[in-house]
Amino acid sequence: MYTCKDEGLQIDVFPIHNAALAWVGDTIIWTGKEKYLPERLLNDEIVDAGGGIVVPGFIDCHTHLAFGGWRSEEFEMRLKGKSYLEIAKTGGGILSTVKATRESSEDELFQKCHLILERIKRLGVTAIECKSGYGLTLADELKLLKVYHRLKKPDLSTIKTTFLGAHTFPQEFIHDRQGYIQLLIDKMLPIISEDNLADFCDVFVEDSAFSTSEAREILNAGKKFGLIPKLHADQLTSCGGAELAAETGAISADHLEQISDNGIREMARANVIAVNLPIASLYTQQPYLNCRKLVDAGVKVAVATDFNPGSAPSYDIHLAMLLSCNHGRLTTDECLKAVTIYAAKAIAEENEIGSLEPGKKADFIVLDVPDFRFWIYHHNGADIRNIFLKGTQIHP
Repeated sequence: MYTCKDEGLQIDVFPIHNAALAWVGDTIIWTGKEKYLPERLLNDEIVDAGGGIVVPGFIDCHTHLAFGGWRSEEFEMRLKGKSYLEIAKTGGGILSTVKATRESSEDELFQKCHLILERIKRLGVTAIECKSGYGLTLADELKLLKVYHRLKKPDLSTIKTTFLGAHTFPQEFIHDRQGYIQLLIDKMLPIISEDNLADFCDVFVEDSAFSTSEAREILNAGKKFGLIPKLHADQLTSCGGAELAAETGAISADHLEQISDNGIREMARANVIAVNLPIASLYTQQPYLNCRKLVDAGVKVAVATDFNPGSAPSYDIHLAMLLSCNHGRLTTDECLKAVTIYAAKAIAEENEIGSLEPGKKADFIVLDVPDFRFWIYHHNGADIRNIFLKGTQIHP
């Protein structure tokens, strides 16, 4: 069993050999070596891991779960040499998904998200962060956030929501950037806060999206409404996103493929979680984030899928882990911590989930492998034997 406590370095996953774990209801009450299992627990129902290993449930701390349509045609365009920015400038990219999302009803989006979420859970993901950002009007951003609110009701998964109205500028505000920013601040944020529809406020900081000064204004406004800052930062260009994350007290800065050395230092100083999103690099054919450089500088690195219809149309957390090792240079133990306790920290849930400790939710997976190294290495060949979510077995 790997407990993945929030102690030590990124590589420290705190394994327990010949371990036992006990829970009551949805909460862990004891972990340790089986031979030390308290006598009062010896007659309880036993679930045998059968020689497999037990790890905390995986946490996908960056997704764009709700959207209309797909964008497979852009995949073909990239294969023919078009860049992400070139596709966006010709009407593709985020704005094409905005159009499809605006044309979708809340019920249609809910049904699509519900189906995808069920598939995501089968991959061992027991907690997920979900962003808006494909509506870009008050009504459509609220529609997306309401879909996530509805998903929370019947589901055992931990679902955290992020307002990403500052994903890009909609067509109707292309020539009035400040007008759209005021719409975000004066109209959207108050209603989202009043209706408790989001936990975080995110901004896409990039030369082709929002400048650091624009992002600062939005994030500081979000904080006044109780929303914790997050950033899409330094993905395509080094534009000061990481430094802004440190300045605004962001809980995480995500992407970071073009982060500066100063940005790394500032994130380490401010204890901002870095979220690596290697599936986006795989699909956009852009450089991968060198996670090794961040870890060695003292930055905690989480790993997520960035699931979305354009730049990362895969919710395979196992693939994200493999790429984080092969291209991001994380070790397998560092990668395990990246999708458990550090991912929990990136969504402010580290007191509830992310490690196997008494008092935390009984979210865990039994992997049919000799060790976690083998599970990452043998992609799609190593089975998940059991998944427990809030103490309830959901697979098989």
